Amino acid sequence: MLKALVVLLWPVGIAVILAVTALVAKRPGRSSPPATAPMNGHHGGDLLVAVRAARSSIIGMLLILVVGAVAVYALTLVLGVLVVHAGPHIDKPIYTWMIHHRVHFWKSAMDRLTKVGNTWTTWGAAVAAAVCLAAFYRSHKWLPPVALGAAIFIDHYLTLALRHTFHRIGPPGSPLGTFPSGGCERIFVFYGLIAYLIWREVSGSRRAAIWSAGVIAALGFSEGYSRGYLTLHWFTDIISGNIYGCLILAVFIATIRLVVGPGRRPGTETAPGVSAEMSGQQAQTQQ
Repeated sequence: MLKALVVLLWPVGIAVILAVTALVAKRPGRSSPPATAPMNGHHGGDLLVAVRAARSSIIGMLLILVVGAVAVYALTLVLGVLVVHAGPHIDKPIYTWMIHHRVHFWKSAMDRLTKVGNTWTTWGAAVAAAVCLAAFYRSHKWLPPVALGAAIFIDHYLTLALRHTFHRIGPPGSPLGTFPSGGCERIFVFYGLIAYLIWREVSGSRRAAIWSAGVIAALGFSEGYSRGYLTLHWFTDIISGNIYGCLILAVFIATIRLVVGPGRRPGTETAPGVSAEMSGQQAQTQQ
């Protein structure tokens, strides 16, 4: 009976996350101010000016991301100290209980499902998304490859720095499953960043943002559940991985909004030629 309940926890957890997402998406939101032309990515000037502006934006974004990575490292250090000292009292009972309440067929299914958070899977998704979005973006075509490339670099070396700091050994069957859970944090960092880059170019609506966040949260829950069910990580390492991944994602989103500006607003985008024509018509009317 308990084994069946553990199996049911996966679909029930995802269903609850999506149900909450649907309820939040239905609530009316506050109206957003119209986006100006620069916010929508329409910048005048010749090609040389555009190249210089892009170079300046890239350098500025990378510098801010480095500062943000240092801040994330400092916050995760505090979390790591708590996990190292208090974690064993939580982790060992959960680990002992889990290894005696697993089902073979479900274990095999989770072994396949958990690969969605593996390093090469997420890096492959990031590279593919960078190429596709760079071709799809109407302006700031440099943004997807630079952001996703920086995410691969920062996430990899920041995680290595944390693991060299704590040297925490994983569960008996997975000693390399260290703090924090890499599979869990990569779900939020890479898939969350891809979802944000798509959202800011395609939609920009509040409902789409909520649903994007809900889907990423469901993916994060699924990855954390699978890693815990397979005892690839301690329970506190899984929770820490989720927090750590959200922190990195927040740094990237805040940096992109600061450097490039908010995403497009639905129903407010106007082409430069149309805007100029409307301005000319208004001037003639006033005369």
